[in-house]
Amino acid sequence: MTVAQTPVALCQPIDGRHRKMFVDGAWVDASSGRTLETRNPATGAVIATVPRGDRQDVELAVAAARRAFDGPWSRFKPYERQVLLLRIADLFEKHWEEISRSDTTDMGMPIVRTRANRNRIIGMLRYYAGMATSLHGETIENSLPGEIVSFTRKEPVGVVGAIIPWNAPTAASIWKIAPALATGCTVVLKPSEEAPLTPLLIADIMNEAGVPPGVVNIVTGTGAEAGAALAEHMGVDKIVFTGSTATGQSIVLASAGNLKRVSLELGGKSPVIVCADANLDKAVPVAAMSVFANSGQICIAGSRLFVERSIHDEFVARLAAYAEGLRVGDGIDPATEIGPLVSEKQLQRVASYLQAGTAEGATLVTGGTRLVEGALAAGNFVAPTVFAGVSDDMKIAREEIFGPVISALPFDTLDEAVERANDTPYGLAAGVFTRNVATAHQLSRKIRAGSVWVNTYHAIDPAVPFGGYKMSGYGREGGAEHLDEYLNTKGVFIKID
Repeated sequence: MTVAQTPVALCQPIDGRHRKMFVDGAWVDASSGRTLETRNPATGAVIATVPRGDRQDVELAVAAARRAFDGPWSRFKPYERQVLLLRIADLFEKHWEEISRSDTTDMGMPIVRTRANRNRIIGMLRYYAGMATSLHGETIENSLPGEIVSFTRKEPVGVVGAIIPWNAPTAASIWKIAPALATGCTVVLKPSEEAPLTPLLIADIMNEAGVPPGVVNIVTGTGAEAGAALAEHMGVDKIVFTGSTATGQSIVLASAGNLKRVSLELGGKSPVIVCADANLDKAVPVAAMSVFANSGQICIAGSRLFVERSIHDEFVARLAAYAEGLRVGDGIDPATEIGPLVSEKQLQRVASYLQAGTAEGATLVTGGTRLVEGALAAGNFVAPTVFAGVSDDMKIAREEIFGPVISALPFDTLDEAVERANDTPYGLAAGVFTRNVATAHQLSRKIRAGSVWVNTYHAIDPAVPFGGYKMSGYGREGGAEHLDEYLNTKGVFIKID
């Protein structure tokens, strides 16, 4: 492992200036006048303050979204919504470097990764633009007496409350806003208080593109205040949430007031199964970065690494060597491969799991420490970590860590690997490494997870549905199924005399 040094010329100005939130087409402060600080996790410096919105601000935003939904926005034709989304995509291309630097500075994701997300994010916008003109119902033959025509209509569900986490602000924002615009819904988005700046930048881009007032609203604030108020608001027709399973459960309870529609993409403890016939030269870096990418702050992180016993020791040794060669540093440096954790709070959470792993008898192969040397001293840096000698009942093998920590576990048979991989309350994603096509099909069928990647990882495409099984949530993002999450289906019967 090496430490990347940050070139001064690449650093964004850190001026601590105040950014307002976006409601009804205007930049506004919180009704209470309160603010929140947001810090660069690589340096600890305050880079901005934002409004600390609460129930009153959510009320104003939902009212604006309802007026827009019932008013001018309802008269936009599918073609007009498509043109608007394509204009937004063009502006994302124009502003991509600014968006990338915003994500990196606010939550720490390395700039090489935020820049690399360009095709995915802009592709999402253009995919949903294409889908905007392909929404349709069906003509259905019925068995009623007489001449009665029956058909279905697809109609926008209404006002959508979107609550997103801090680990991928741009992707999470667009995965919520774009399908809403494509289907004719309006949005109130509540970003995480840990990383609110890019969603506000996105609001600026939406405004520049000509999105009508009230169609997209961004309310900054805490989850306990603004997020909870949005989840339970009687004027919200649907909640879409990405985040922890515990918060998702709270949102389900809060939604009961008006039985609003809910989509949830929650936590994970994803298994990666490496078979003895795998190409190890390819499997090692992919398995490593299934966890270490974004410092492990990814819901789909492949943090339970099941390795066939005959290759287990070799694979773990190669994995540790790979981890030790990764450059850790400020994400704004293009040489950085592993950035900081988002906050001191997250750092302490990850540190508690590192201590638990050792206390429960796992073998620390590499990493396991906070990095405080030189330029890293003021940031929230943890060395990429590999544990071996892990048993299935250890905390590090059962609970979502959300940090750069891999638990390696040997297995002897495929049936055993499947049983242990599925022995978790989660079911978001999984990985398989094998050169045997039959094994690939067998494991991808038997693993209970919403996405299974074979000889790759993190493959996400706008046209392919993504979501979880079990306590990893319900509903899908991506694909035609995603649009259905934002639509109601109405049955119509017309009697012909």
